[in-house]
Amino acid sequence: MNLDRAYRLLAAFFTLMLFMGGIALAIGGGTLLAPVYLLLGAIAVAGLWGYILKRRFMNPRMWRPLAVVLAVGSVMQLIIMLTTTVSSVLLTWMLASSIFSVMLAILLYRYGDRDQPLWASQKEREAGRELDAMLAGRSFLIATHRDSERENSVKVTKSIEGYRAHVTRRTPTGQERFEERFRYPETLVFFLEKFTSVSVSDFKSTASGEHVGG
Repeated sequence: MNLDRAYRLLAAFFTLMLFMGGIALAIGGGTLLAPVYLLLGAIAVAGLWGYILKRRFMNPRMWRPLAVVLAVGSVMQLIIMLTTTVSSVLLTWMLASSIFSVMLAILLYRYGDRDQPLWASQKEREAGRELDAMLAGRSFLIATHRDSERENSVKVTKSIEGYRAHVTRRTPTGQERFEERFRYPETLVFFLEKFTSVSVSDFKSTASGEHVGG
């Protein structure tokens, strides 16, 4: 059995658990917290299927916080089970949700990594391919964006480890330098356009010897 099939079986199992939990809740089982467990579980399972199928679902920024919430909730429930006396029904729900949460938290944390092709738009994928092609014939690319108050200079390099963006920001009050690393060119494009206002066309102009301005 390969890893992809194992993940699909895991997602199918979690989906079945949600279905069974819904039935139990409908016939009067569970506790006051059961609807909360089911709601969080439904969102988490949707994210799990998105991770397995490599499909976008909601926003990548929500999955890592949700993974942390699930992990913290799982630990808290285990502490409660070990330190207090709870009813058999509540114990069943808490034990099942704790096991459920730990495994989901790991996979959802991975799903929330923005540096994946699945989170890129079609425009970002196309721009990423262009940028990658330009880097194939050069050791680095440089572009600059200027506006009335600041200047962003970016130097992009590629290695076997991925892509690096060396950013220099200059404002009337000072200068800031930092570096970001990416595995995929489309994620690099997203970062450059969102946080430095530099586009692939700016690198094209630099590569052809034209003056670059914002």
